[in-house]
Amino acid sequence: MTDGLYVLELDGMQQSAVDLADPTRLVFDYVRRIGDLVDAISPVPPAPLRVLHVGGAAMTLPRYVAATRPRSSQIVLEPSAETIERVRAEAPLPARSGIRVRPVGGEEGILAVRDGSQDLVVLDAFSGGAVPGSLTSAAYAEQVGRVLAPGGLFVANLVDRPPYRQVRSFVAAVGALGDIAVGAEPATLKGRRAGNLVVASGALPADAFGHPSPLAYRVFRGRAVADAFGGGRAS
Repeated sequence: MTDGLYVLELDGMQQSAVDLADPTRLVFDYVRRIGDLVDAISPVPPAPLRVLHVGGAAMTLPRYVAATRPRSSQIVLEPSAETIERVRAEAPLPARSGIRVRPVGGEEGILAVRDGSQDLVVLDAFSGGAVPGSLTSAAYAEQVGRVLAPGGLFVANLVDRPPYRQVRSFVAAVGALGDIAVGAEPATLKGRRAGNLVVASGALPADAFGHPSPLAYRVFRGRAVADAFGGGRAS
């Protein structure tokens, strides 16, 4: 804990950063971009949302939604009971947050979610430092499509590097959900290192990732997605 910032490390990586005094402060860039997407969904007035989070860690995004969209109903699928208990002890959720944490993995947990019951599904899950392939498959995208309400969105945080095999496969897998947007830092796109790429699919709002400068963050939509990340085969 430094300056009110709680950082959770798992598998040798910083998985979550939460400002306990101000949950609207999003430290990691990719989390900020997902926060921008949340803000863009029916932003005036900011109505409550029904959100399914696949992967929880310290629950940065559920806390953000609870703070910016009061009365939202959120389900978090987090398979690690140890992580859940650690976060409850070190960074407990606010009272009456509307966040329900289920100690179950994404594959099993989504089967218990009702058809058409979610406005947003967020995939931000890691095992051994990587996103499990089972959660980026075409079969899982079908399950996400089942639980999404009309006009819903699926957003995923992936870690990849050129030639972006996982992102290309995922773009192919979620094509049936609707429009697709991909966002990434320029350094990731230049192949200097593996990095976070955020893929959103479904009924995309305008300016889904906010208004970042292209020098700070690149956003691909429409034909640009196919040009940069097309040609993959859904796994």
